[in-house]
Amino acid sequence: MLSELYIQNIAVIEKASVTFSKGLNIFTGETGAGKSILIDAINAVLGSRTSKDLVRTGEKKALVTALFQDLGAASREMLTSLGYEPEEDGSLLMMREIASDGKTSCKLNGRPATAAILKEVAQNLITIHGQHDNQALLSPEKHLGFIDDFGGTATLLEEYRGEYAALQDLRRELERLTMDDMEKSRRIDLLSYQVDEISAAELFAGEEEQLRARKKIIANAARILENLHCAHDILFGGDNAEGVVAQMEELGGNLEFASGYYPELGEISARVQEMRYELEEDAEEVRSLLDEVEVDPGELNRIEARLDLIYQLKRKYGSSEEEILEYFAKAQEELDSISRSDELADKLRHELSLVEKKTEILAKNLSERRQTAIEAFAGRVGEELRFLDMPAVRFVVDRQDTELTARGMDRVEFLISTNPGEPPKPIGRIASGGELSRIMLSLKNVIADSDQVDTLIFDEVDAGVSGRAADRVGQKLKEVSRGRQIICVTHLAQVAAFADNHLLIEKTVSEGRTFTGVQALDRAGRVSELARIMGGEAQTPAVLQSAGEMLSRAASIGQGKK
Repeated sequence: MLSELYIQNIAVIEKASVTFSKGLNIFTGETGAGKSILIDAINAVLGSRTSKDLVRTGEKKALVTALFQDLGAASREMLTSLGYEPEEDGSLLMMREIASDGKTSCKLNGRPATAAILKEVAQNLITIHGQHDNQALLSPEKHLGFIDDFGGTATLLEEYRGEYAALQDLRRELERLTMDDMEKSRRIDLLSYQVDEISAAELFAGEEEQLRARKKIIANAARILENLHCAHDILFGGDNAEGVVAQMEELGGNLEFASGYYPELGEISARVQEMRYELEEDAEEVRSLLDEVEVDPGELNRIEARLDLIYQLKRKYGSSEEEILEYFAKAQEELDSISRSDELADKLRHELSLVEKKTEILAKNLSERRQTAIEAFAGRVGEELRFLDMPAVRFVVDRQDTELTARGMDRVEFLISTNPGEPPKPIGRIASGGELSRIMLSLKNVIADSDQVDTLIFDEVDAGVSGRAADRVGQKLKEVSRGRQIICVTHLAQVAAFADNHLLIEKTVSEGRTFTGVQALDRAGRVSELARIMGGEAQTPAVLQSAGEMLSRAASIGQGKK
């Protein structure tokens, strides 16, 4: 569960340290006090996208840390798979720093991480349900996701999607092979021309580099010959002088004779002899090169023509010999494929038939699992709605068969009937804002039982709700919090009264700057805050008494008393 949250320089929050407890944690505060900023900070430390606009004006960076304790098995496994480990006491500290230039840095238990890693780890730690989630109820294409979450079809759905992707690939390949005869003929002509052109060139990798090197030699052949002749004369000597090779031989003989009388010259003599042998080898190599340097007057023209051919091929097929040859191989492969397309098409049709059957079987299995989940899901949601003071509402999950899609062969839409005798209709057409909030709370509660997330955050899930319905929302949140940690932002006194840990968000202005702080309320503070929510600033004795009674009643219900 989330144990502590520390926020520094996030928007109007200069510094705030929030301690959470097990059970139901409630945030209240006046409009604009910073409740939404608190959710933004939590989202940031959980790896969601951030903006430099979050950094408090005038500050260089912002910081958010979240301390989690008593990690579940799924969270521990996730950390281990990513190369991290919880602390010895089973805790995990997540950190996100946001600079004023928009750059961020992340850490897990003091070790560097990425936002993507934070987000992956957070999947097993916290689920945030915001006001925008209600829009999912208005989009039928999202309703199937609720059923899959409830029914635990993830593994089967993943297997199906793999087969469906293979099916689509085969269909595209078959469509490519079964092009019309005119298009096939045009394609064969083009590919044949390209293959013949590249093949006739007899190109090989690195040829251009070799040609340019040879061209450079030819361009400088006269100077090369002049220098090689000079080197040859120095090494072997001319008409009037001995060359270096002969002098080294004479030097070696002199030193060898002298070393018979001066042993210390023996090492020098040996080195000179070794140098002489190496020099003789070098001299022979120079002589060979001199014999090889021959300039054919027509060679330069042939090189220029070859380079021009390579240039033309590069313009058409790639920026290097390697790319041209790669294009050649693909073109030849496609040409072979088209030439025997009828044979390949028959083979693909057989393979396609097998994959279609397997895909359809998986789709039917998926539909059966979903149908079973739908029946249980509708019943559970109906129970939740009755508890949330919507006894007349009938919740129906309408499933229709479809063609095979990436999601299976099911189309699902949630329908409701708000009055007895009326046929169910799409939620978006007849549900009010308050009804949407309670329906969404019902869905989230039902789905929550099927996942392993320890902490649920509800951001004003009670929007549009009041009176008796608000009291039931509070009771439901209290009930769910017995099995996991709930953090809820609310503007309703009836909901706040059920808190195990009531946190007040307050905004103050000092020296022209806005500051937001968070404090845990004792009973007296809670009575005062409930009275503010109920009656505004005028906290009359009657309002305070009513707030106190509401608090006592909620405590009694929370303990299972009537």
